[in-house]
Formats: sequence, C-alpha cells, structure tokens
Amino acid sequence: MKMIIAIVQSEDASRLQAAFVDHNIRATKLSSTGGFLREGNTTFLVGIADDKVEEVLSVIKKHSEQREELITPGLHPGISFEQQIEPVNITVGGATVFVLPVDRFEQF
Repeated sequence: MKMIIAIVQSEDASRLQAAFVDHNIRATKLSSTGGFLREGNTTFLVGIADDKVEEVLSVIKKHSEQREELITPGLHPGISFEQQIEPVNITVGGATVFVLPVDRFEQF
C-alpha cells in the first residue's frame, strides 16, 4: 500500500480530479499555496495498492501539464522596486509527486 501526494497547479486540478473519477481512483483534494510564485495549488492524497501506483502516476502526468508563463519578478513580494527587471518566461504547472509507504490503510 502506498500514499501518493500530488501537488498540482490549481488550473490543472479539475481536469485531474475528473480523470481520477474516470479511472475509479479515490482521492482527497486539499487547497494549498506554493512558495515560489505564492499561487494556489491543489494537493491530492491517494491511498492505493502497490500494483496500481504506476496507473495513478500515469494519470497525474497526463493531466498535469507544464506550460510557460510570463512573469514580472518586481511585482512579487520580497523584491524591491529597484530590483525590477524585464518580464521573464518561467515553466509552471506539472506535478510534484511523493510516493510513500503506508503501514495501514482503512476506509470506513
């Protein structure tokens, strides 16, 4: 048994949640906030049998796409007006995934 923790950009959350339903994957959805851009994220918790881990990871990968986003670093907290620079493209999206062993798993 494994616990999969998947952190995705909120923009991808609805699409991923629908894919979980389509694949009969039970997931708990939590709102979270990212550190770098301080934007909304969604964290999914999935308790799953060992032999289903690759299926879940495949669904997450397929429905959590990376994309380019133009940001102006000077508009974010922690960067002074004097430090403002030209807008830059950064890669956002995708998923950060942790797969952890589970000693015991119950559903009531």
